[in-house]
Amino acid sequence: MSGKKVHLKIAIAEHPHTAAIRNGSIPIEGVEAEIITVKPQIGAFRRMVRDVEFDVCEIAPTTYIIARAYGAPFVALPIFVVRRFHHGGLLVRPDAGIKTAKDLEGKKVGVRAYSVTTGVWTRQVLMDELGLDNDKVTWVVDDEEHVTQLQLPPNVIHATRPLADMMADGELVAGFDGAAGIGRTGNPTGGWQEVEANYPDLLPNAAELERGYYERTGIYPMHGTIVVKDSVLAEHPWVAKSLYEAFDKAKQDYLRKLDAGEANSATDQKYLELRKIVGHDPLPYGIEANRKTIEALEATAFKQGLTPRRMSMDELFVDPLAETVSEVQP
Repeated sequence: MSGKKVHLKIAIAEHPHTAAIRNGSIPIEGVEAEIITVKPQIGAFRRMVRDVEFDVCEIAPTTYIIARAYGAPFVALPIFVVRRFHHGGLLVRPDAGIKTAKDLEGKKVGVRAYSVTTGVWTRQVLMDELGLDNDKVTWVVDDEEHVTQLQLPPNVIHATRPLADMMADGELVAGFDGAAGIGRTGNPTGGWQEVEANYPDLLPNAAELERGYYERTGIYPMHGTIVVKDSVLAEHPWVAKSLYEAFDKAKQDYLRKLDAGEANSATDQKYLELRKIVGHDPLPYGIEANRKTIEALEATAFKQGLTPRRMSMDELFVDPLAETVSEVQP
């Protein structure tokens, strides 16, 4: 490429398969990247959907879909830098008598915010696989929704104190672990603290269920969607391809490290385990490789009352390899 590079502010979290982009060892062709670090990255989600602060941002896919439905001026590329299944992670009080998903009906369950992608994916499983009537659960939240235009369903209520405390005192029968619920206090933009959440899982055989779910449906839940300002792509359509190729090259290098046994962090072990279910590439990029998953998330977001309308693939994602968006920089 010739000509001056395009300066882009890029907010992505630290992952082993994005490290080379963050440190510049894998450049983004035609782009002068200003890497922004936000901890936790959840804080960047909020800054992006409310203030469109970055040119490129890693954002939770449900947050993105909701924002796009309400007219957000950025669009996603089919790059997903976090993957996991969601049959595990909904914790229950052992004295609450919760043995099945249906037992949650008529009860209060804690989630940091109703639109948290972990919660949305887990509810998809509970509803579509295990027969939960989501409208009969009272979802208790203790943080704001990222997208301020979101109109919450009537079975979502706001807590007046931390979910972790409510769970400990028995006001909740269940809650999501980690950042999605009772494993933290405070909000992503201030006062965030991790707390211990030592409760049993609703589905103790989650790993077995996840394998069967993937084999039956082809759905492989994603997080960490990469979005780009509409204005950037309008002026420089080739940026979509440049970003995609850089992220893909960084990922391929990471996969080779997994193959060679050179990666042994907790994250690496997670993806090695996921390989046993989904195959050699536990971080598939591209629209076709993720079509079933994208369609499932869009459908369940609408079914759960998170989006005001259905949305098409073309509205949600740019194909970075299509000729119309991959023109060579003049």
